[in-house]
Amino acid sequence: MDYISTRDTTSTSAKFTDILLGGLAPDGGLYLPAVYPRITPELLDVWRGLLAEQGYAALAAEVVKLFVDDIPAEQIEQITARAYRTPVFSTEEIVPVSALGEGMYLAHLSEGPTAAFKDMAMQLLGELFEYELGRRGEEINILGATSGDTGSSAEYAMRGRDNIRVFMLTPAGRMTPFQQAQMFGLDEPNVFNIALDGVFDDCQDVVKEVNSDPAFKTKYRIGAVNSINWARLLAQTVYYISTYLRVTESNEERISFSVPTGNFGDVCAGHVAKQMGLPIDRLIVATNENDVLHEFFTTGHYRPRSAAETQATSSPSMDISKASNFERFIFDALGRDAHATADLFAVKVKEGGFSLEEEAEPGTLERIRDEFGFLSGTSTHADRIATIAAVERDHGVVIDPHTADGVHVARSLADEVDTPIVVLETALPVKFADTIREALGREPEVPERFADVMDAGRHVADLPNNAEAAKEYIARAIENTEA
Repeated sequence: MDYISTRDTTSTSAKFTDILLGGLAPDGGLYLPAVYPRITPELLDVWRGLLAEQGYAALAAEVVKLFVDDIPAEQIEQITARAYRTPVFSTEEIVPVSALGEGMYLAHLSEGPTAAFKDMAMQLLGELFEYELGRRGEEINILGATSGDTGSSAEYAMRGRDNIRVFMLTPAGRMTPFQQAQMFGLDEPNVFNIALDGVFDDCQDVVKEVNSDPAFKTKYRIGAVNSINWARLLAQTVYYISTYLRVTESNEERISFSVPTGNFGDVCAGHVAKQMGLPIDRLIVATNENDVLHEFFTTGHYRPRSAAETQATSSPSMDISKASNFERFIFDALGRDAHATADLFAVKVKEGGFSLEEEAEPGTLERIRDEFGFLSGTSTHADRIATIAAVERDHGVVIDPHTADGVHVARSLADEVDTPIVVLETALPVKFADTIREALGREPEVPERFADVMDAGRHVADLPNNAEAAKEYIARAIENTEA
């Protein structure tokens, strides 16, 4: 399996372990497989039995093997077995699925150590990093940005690991108290929290700017765990497959997914699974008031917003107006035209955005809806409150506000979808107590494993919204820990 950049016009390829530790491609593009492996009905039959008999980790190993041919198969099996196990995850199923009635299901992706779906990828990424760094005798300094859940998932996956440091940028004051406590409460010598004076998109821009400095990146061995890292999307394709197998009884059945998203990573993994041949009908993009993606899928206009235009909402992990994974999808939608993709994302996006009507072949938006199966919708705070209350009243299940976005949008589009819809859970409600209290009039349940989170100390550095300041902090921290 070879990997190519979305902006590479020279047909240069790389292997999985070459791109695992690096994040962005040297040309600023994002890595994708040169060709998506195919899921045949016969393979689905094998996987259906494997999931039932051996569980999620065994299925994950087989999926990873399709994309990775430069790590021995037996090592992949050991890596997935360590990543997806109890008590790291609170249930042996890893990703249970429950019914919400009226042809709708909920895939529970928040059974991991930080109660967020990001654990599904980060636990695998931590094992892959440790394996490859040990094989090479190298170390890495991970630089990431988080709007809420990525940071804690990365830190919990990487803490205490040899040859790894984590530097995580957060938007100051933009996360919930629980999310902040979960991250800033970690007192680990290899974990560094940075609160940036800005919004998530500013944090993401600083990460990209640091990665665009090849001298700094090489000297300080900077790597990535944000969803620009292909290995995260690879890990996420597994739960689309496992969920499909749990919901269906035969390969003739198709299902749809409603995915709360701001950065387009979670739903991009669904796009990859669909391109592989998983029988997915519709991929429903559910946004909040920051509806850049909904605007694109309904009009063909992609117009990233400024920090000032990005609203602070009650589903804060989706308060994103520059979807960093969107480039991967557009690359596929444009027939993998690297010239066109580079022009759109290296030039047009910086100038304010682009329109498919002006930049692509006629009918591209219709093809995105029909061939790629995308629909979209948006949700407000009032919608989230009402949805949380209705789901609890009708089904006895308390969902977090991001998942509520997914349920609300799925219900609003149900007449346009002919197949069962699985809503992908984003996080446990304990992380968003204020919103749950408003919706239900009571505090969310605190799982026993999180009982002491709010009591921990705080370990975080405040920095201005400036890439040079971030680089100075990173360099100083590395030099101090090496001394």
